Amino acid sequence: MVDFKFGQVMSTLWKTKEFVLFRFLIYMGITLAYIIGTGAGGGIGYLLGSVGDGKETGLFYGMVGGFSLVSGVLYYVREYLLYLVKAGHIAVIVKHLDNEPIPENKGQIKYAQEVVKERFKESSVLFGVDQLIKGVLKTFNRIFAGIMSFLPIVPQPIVKFVNGVINMSLTYVDEVILAYYIRNNSENPWEDSRKALVLYAQNYKTFLKNAVFLTIITWVLSLLVLIIVFGPLAALFSLVGYTGNVWIIILAIVTAWGIKSALIDPIAMTALMQVFFKVTEGQEPNPEWEAKLERGSKKFVALKDKAVNWASSKFGGKSKDEPEQIEQE
Repeated sequence: MVDFKFGQVMSTLWKTKEFVLFRFLIYMGITLAYIIGTGAGGGIGYLLGSVGDGKETGLFYGMVGGFSLVSGVLYYVREYLLYLVKAGHIAVIVKHLDNEPIPENKGQIKYAQEVVKERFKESSVLFGVDQLIKGVLKTFNRIFAGIMSFLPIVPQPIVKFVNGVINMSLTYVDEVILAYYIRNNSENPWEDSRKALVLYAQNYKTFLKNAVFLTIITWVLSLLVLIIVFGPLAALFSLVGYTGNVWIIILAIVTAWGIKSALIDPIAMTALMQVFFKVTEGQEPNPEWEAKLERGSKKFVALKDKAVNWASSKFGGKSKDEPEQIEQE
């Protein structure tokens, strides 16, 4: 049914346990920031509200303010999280999937940061590549979803559910494409990402099957985590006098997201990397699929243009005409 070996996936993650722990601490730090920010905001709001007769209102808006402040800070550091955490872990996983040792006298985290810095030079380059990859994948899966919607034998609620699962699975595929570039040890992230997208497209049935399966398993595990963390958070909030359910549920979701990102997502990501390397071994990008992607996605055309600009750049760095932000398609 699936094309990955679960035992090898878990063995690989165990070998990268130093980075798994680093990843866990980062995401738990984010979760803690949400809890502290929301709690502190609620406390300040409660105190201000007690001046009049609006303690409950002050508590609610204070919690909204604290949650929003933490979310705003994380929005601005999201590309650095991708740069330091996700891409770094990918670099270490690639090394172990290929049964290659980490260079002596280097820890996994230091090695990963050196590899990512060497490949992408700046976090903005990696973020730009990642955004374009996501855009191309969304276009491709939107075409696939459009075909499904015209099948009379498939009920529309099922079509919507399948499309939703497919869209959720994109987060793992774009990381696998970044892994392809890191593994190739090349100098042009845009060009290797273009090639990997074509390889994904020409093998999309295999990848979608595995991605959808892994996404369902991932979200089932995440739901279990959500149920487990709800009780302790409810007890914690009861200590400060909060008896509502809304913010407890929100923070339980954030906590479950943190655990999912730290410990569950790497399983799905590593499994898909294993599938991608196995299926595409020895393959070359199919020109027919490349032409289809060019016709169907402006972002794929933009990716090709950036590959050319990068190759022709004297310094092999960021092209002078590269925008700071990637326009959404």
